[in-house]
Amino acid sequence: MTAGGDELQWYRSGKLVSLRDGNHLEKSNLCVEPVTRGDNGAIFTCQLKVNTSVNASIQLEVNYAPELNGSEEVWVEEKSNAVLSCDIQAHPPVTVVWKKEDKLLDLSSGGYWTSNNGIIAELSISNAKHGVHQGLYTCETTSSVYGLKSKSFAVIVTVETIYFVLQIDKVMKFPLEPTIAGIVVVFLTVLLAIISRWQKITKVLHL
Repeated sequence: MTAGGDELQWYRSGKLVSLRDGNHLEKSNLCVEPVTRGDNGAIFTCQLKVNTSVNASIQLEVNYAPELNGSEEVWVEEKSNAVLSCDIQAHPPVTVVWKKEDKLLDLSSGGYWTSNNGIIAELSISNAKHGVHQGLYTCETTSSVYGLKSKSFAVIVTVETIYFVLQIDKVMKFPLEPTIAGIVVVFLTVLLAIISRWQKITKVLHL
């Protein structure tokens, strides 16, 4: 933008942009480098400092593909829930589908639901069952600009673990002290019987 001797200002989405010396008098240029996905939709405005009604604006449009690749393992215990997430943010927007074992996922088969806010696409699994939900899932995006991109999830459903804890207070159904006393009485009775038996044997040997 040019102005006859007047000072120019640049704004990015309402915030003043710092310019190099000599780039704000009469003529001004603005270079955005490097351009990122965060620049998409940003509005740049050049205006006269003394008269802001004299201005020109442009909206930056940045094309970028979704960052979707690789694979991930997801472990979930039976009867628990799991969420598979993939970053599908792109411009222009892409179409998203979910697959299981390379076949379009039937959401009506039970325990599935999806969400998509244009940035993150999610597949939720409720009340996981080994025979139903275990397998290889794919988040797949298609676009006339970027073609096909995907990310896979290996969902492993583990059997519910049951822990058995043996507690002494539950095993012993009777008072401890009388039990010990009873054991002592039995021991002494047996001991006296042995002594008595030994004395009889000794008398016989001395006859």
